[in-house]
Order: sequence, then structure tokens, then C-alpha cells
Amino acid sequence: MNVFLGYLRQTGTAVRFLLLATVVLGLLYPLAIFAVGQAVVPFQANGSVVKDSSGQPAASALIAQVSADDAGVQDPRWFHARPSAVGWDPASSSASNLGPNDAKLLDAVASNRAAVAKAEGVREADVPADAVTASGSGLDPHISHSYADLQVARVASAHGLSPDVVQSLVDKHTTTGLEAFWGQPSVNVTLLNLDVAAASNLD
Repeated sequence: MNVFLGYLRQTGTAVRFLLLATVVLGLLYPLAIFAVGQAVVPFQANGSVVKDSSGQPAASALIAQVSADDAGVQDPRWFHARPSAVGWDPASSSASNLGPNDAKLLDAVASNRAAVAKAEGVREADVPADAVTASGSGLDPHISHSYADLQVARVASAHGLSPDVVQSLVDKHTTTGLEAFWGQPSVNVTLLNLDVAAASNLD
């Protein structure tokens, strides 16, 4: 009888703990984190969604928005993001997993360098490293300032804009200060292309 009562007490304790843990960890904690996110960093907490000039949601500032054909060639009218092992598919995030001495990677880098040099009308030696190598996620919207500068003339010509206007947009979206403290200054291609579209009245 004592064993049975002990079992009931232990079971009751376990059930009460389970209910308490469910309320605290399954309800109160998530609600608290949600409230803090909405109060402190609402933009980031809601997916870093940016809007076009008409006020409509256009993209996430955290994901490269790329227009490319079936062969993976990016639209020449816009600033190009880094190459992607997943074809910039937002439903998939991955690197190629190819090692630095892998022949496939070396061939891809050489091919990308030649394609970028041709598209931008520069020497292959002038093509930045991030223009020919994919990011770890395959979705990174950031490129180096030097790669963005390389594309200014092409994008300006495609949209009938002054190179100075397009360059000012590049500079506007270049990280500085604390944002660039832990790394090199970079340019968000997604935000940059939205501003190019707005300047060209293409929204």
C-alpha cells in the first residue's frame, strides 16, 4: 500500500512539473521572447522585410534576390550577387562543399572570373574574389565594395542613369562604422537593386 501511495505521489509530482514546464517553456517563454523582439528589434524579428517605393513588401534584406536564367546567368541590368551553389533558391541554403584544391571548384572559379571580366569589360586580374566564389549559405546578399564598383558602369548604362547616381547608391548601401567593424565594408545587393529600380521608376 505504501509503495502504491508513493508511486501516486511521484506521478502527481511529475504531472505537476510537466504542466508547469509546459506553461513556462511552451507558452510564457516564447511569448516573452516574441514581445522583446517586437519591442527591441522589430525589423529583424519580422524577417528583415524591406518595401519598394510603393510601400509593398519586396524582399528580405537577409537574402539575395537574384534574377537569373536557367544557366544561372544573372540579369545584366542589375547588380549581381555572389555565385550560389543552390541557384539562390531561398528554400535551400548550402555551400558546394568542394575543397580549395578540388578541380571542379578551380574550374568554376576560372569560368566565373572569365565571365565577370567579360560582362564588366575589365581584366580578369581585376575581378574580386567574392565575384567568383560562393558564400557558405548560397544566399548571402552582400558583396565587396570593389565588386559593386566594378558593376556601376554596366548597371548605369542598362537603366539610363548617370554613373555618379548609381555610385552614390552603392555608397549609400555600403556598411560603415560598427556594421563593418568585424569585417570589411560590404554592399547589400538586395537593397541596392531596390534603390536602382526606384531611381529608374521600375517599381
